[in-house]
Order: sequence, then structure tokens, then C-alpha cells
Amino acid sequence: MRTSPTLEHPAAPVDLDGRPAPDPGVPPVLDVHDVTVAYHRKPVLWDVDLTIDRPCLAGIVGPNGAGKSTLIKAILGLVPMASGSVRILGEPSKSQRRLIGYVPQRESVDWDFPVTVLDVVLMGSYGRLGWFRRPGRAERAWSLECLERVGMAHLADRQIGQLSGGQQQRTFLARALAQRAEVYFMDEPMAGVDAATESAIFRLLRDLRSDGKTVFVVHHDLRTVPEYFDHVILLNMRLIAQGPTASTFTPENLRKAYGGRLAILEAAGEAVKALERSQ
Repeated sequence: MRTSPTLEHPAAPVDLDGRPAPDPGVPPVLDVHDVTVAYHRKPVLWDVDLTIDRPCLAGIVGPNGAGKSTLIKAILGLVPMASGSVRILGEPSKSQRRLIGYVPQRESVDWDFPVTVLDVVLMGSYGRLGWFRRPGRAERAWSLECLERVGMAHLADRQIGQLSGGQQQRTFLARALAQRAEVYFMDEPMAGVDAATESAIFRLLRDLRSDGKTVFVVHHDLRTVPEYFDHVILLNMRLIAQGPTASTFTPENLRKAYGGRLAILEAAGEAVKALERSQ
């Protein structure tokens, strides 16, 4: 028999989006403060303040040149910051690397490097083993399990340069899974993949979120944002808005991010209408 909340057993507090409110005693998943990045003295990110207080599946969205990939690289320490600080799970990001998984843009990878699919995924275990220990039987078994999760176990011995674009992307997803991370950053994982691969990728990302992980994804297709993400970060050199998709992915915020780019805003408008209909 279900009982109503009482003074002795009050209901757990919830946010406006209906989810349980964050525990004030738990540090934010991600805390970006006053981050500025410049290339050749030209700012590409300016005074970005961003706090994600609990696990979510977050889309990083904005026009070309908005600094989306740069934001991820600054968080990971892959590009220098002109100012600012980044903390992940309460500690500086550099000290939390074992808890971070990263899937780079496919174009940034040397696919001619002579390694197999399984070799790439085993690299995900190095952060926990250290560079002076070789992966053993347990790491190999776990890597094969990660490949199985992305539908690539049957290609474990294939050289990575022989894979299709979608297969290459699945391989790097498996490597990220092998890291057993708590927070994942993925830079355009859907770029150049077919519909079946895209669907498989987002099933996996939803599973990670259900397991209490946080996933940040640089994403370009505005039409699928409401379907894929429960949290949105809108960026155009500065942070435009961030929050639950239902309250953040709005025509007003999209206009601020994209300006007067009519075709993009029309596609976004259809996605917003679909989101409204689903509520």
C-alpha cells in the first residue's frame, strides 16, 4: 500500500524539471569557471561559466566556430586556457583523468597506424594500469566485452584502417567504455555514420546515463536534440544558455546562439515543436 508523504517522511525535493534535486553534499560533476581560450591572441571561448550538478546526457550545441570542440579540449587540458579553472567531481580535471573518457573527432585520428581494433580498445585500460604494466587476461576480456557492447567483437583482429567510418567510431566508443570512466566527452561521434550506427551509439549513451554516468556530446543536428539529450549547452563563443532540454532548447535561445540563420532555425523550430508535442 502506498502512503502519501508526511511530516515524518517528507517527499524528496525535486527541481522544476521534476527530477530529484542535487544533494548539496555532493560536488558538481563539472564546474567550469571563467574559462577563456584564445588562438593566436584571438578568443574562441570567452568567460565561460558552466556547472553540471548531477549525471545527465548533455548535448553541446552551437554554430560552426562556436568553440564547442575547444570547450571539450580546454576541460580535458588538451589546449591551454588564457584564464579560468575546471573541476570534475570536485577536483581539478588533471587529477581526475582516470575518471574521464574521451572520444575525439574521427578526422583527428591516424587511421593508418598499424594496430588492431582490440589494440585500440585495450588502450583504454592503460590509465588504470599505468604505462609500465601490460594489459593482461582480465583487461583483454573486458575489452572484448566493450567491443561486444558496440557490435564490434567480430572485428577485434582487424586493422583500424580497414574499417568503415561507423566502425571506426564504434571502436573509439568501446575504448572509452574500457576506461570505466564516470564522465565522458564525445566530439561529434555521429559525424559521417549511418542511421543504424547513430541509433546504436545513442542507445549506448542512454545506457551510460542510466548507470549514473555523465556524457557530454558535441552535436550538430538540431532536429534530434530533443530526442537524444536531457540537458543542452548552447554555445557561441560565450555560454548562451544551459539546462534541461525542455526549458532550454527554445526558439529564443536558439536565435541568440545562431543569429538569423534561417534554414538552421527552421530545422530547430520543427524540433522544438516536436518537443512541445511530446510533453
